Formats: sequence, structure tokens, C-alpha cells
Amino acid sequence: MSLSLAESLSELNNPLDCIEEILASREWSFERISEDELHVDVTGRWCDYRLHFLWRDELSVLHFTVLFDIKVPKPKRAPLYELMAKANEKLWFGHFAYIQEQGIPCYRHALPFRGMLKMSNEQIEDLVEIALDECERFYPAFQMVILDNKTTKEAFEVALFETLGEA
Repeated sequence: MSLSLAESLSELNNPLDCIEEILASREWSFERISEDELHVDVTGRWCDYRLHFLWRDELSVLHFTVLFDIKVPKPKRAPLYELMAKANEKLWFGHFAYIQEQGIPCYRHALPFRGMLKMSNEQIEDLVEIALDECERFYPAFQMVILDNKTTKEAFEVALFETLGEA
């Protein structure tokens, strides 16, 4: 029994196959949960992140989420939402969100691939690098609001502060 052209293209062009190759080349251990789902844990400067890739074939969309390793107590949710709104205004790519069921902040982005035959290695590398850079940039601010009782304004100013040169 032969596959239809659409089924063949779908099977050949699942971007998770390409993502697996890139993760393996970086020697990052990952888990392929299913044909359409992949997880990888990455150690960042501030915390461990879980990268979650989900391919939706019927939509030709790759959904990408970076989960933070920090729980948000209920009283801190409102200031966290305010901080995320401010942070999202500074992002060019993706957005920060809060996952109610798990009680954790995350970074999300979705990439449409309708009409494309494959995702380039550069696209995948950019997706991961930009996401991790933004998570690393804003994690200290999230932590300041969640754990250190800082105001949203104070935490946001810290996230935007950039040092020049080296000490």
C-alpha cells in the first residue's frame, strides 16, 4: 500500500526530525514523546529550562514552549502578569505566558509552515537561541517579583539594564 503524496510530504517534513538532529549535534539529551512531540532539558545561567516542541500537522504549525523552573505562589500572580506584559512589549519574537495548571511562567512561540517543504537548521537554531536569550534576560526579573518581593517596576528596570564591556 503506497502513501498519498500529502501523507508522504507530511511524513518527510516533520520539523521534529530536523530538530532532533540539531539537538543531537549539540549533545543535548532529549526525549521524543511521540511523532509530534519532543522535550529537551537545558541548563541555563539562572535555572533549568524545559524546551517543548509540538508539531501540529493538520495546521502545519510548530508550537514551541520554554518552561521555567520556578513556581509562582497565588499572591505573586498579579505582579507577574504585569511584569510579563511589560516584557512582552520588548520582545520581537514570541511572548511570555503563565501556565495555570503547572503554576509556572513560560515563553511561547508558534511558527507556521504551510507551503514549506522543510524547516532550515538556521530557523531552528534561531528559534531556540532567541527564546533562551529572552528567558535568561527576564528570569532574574521574574524571580525578583516572585521570590524577592520587588516591585514590577524595579524588576523590569533590572531586566532592561545592559552592561557594557567587562569588569
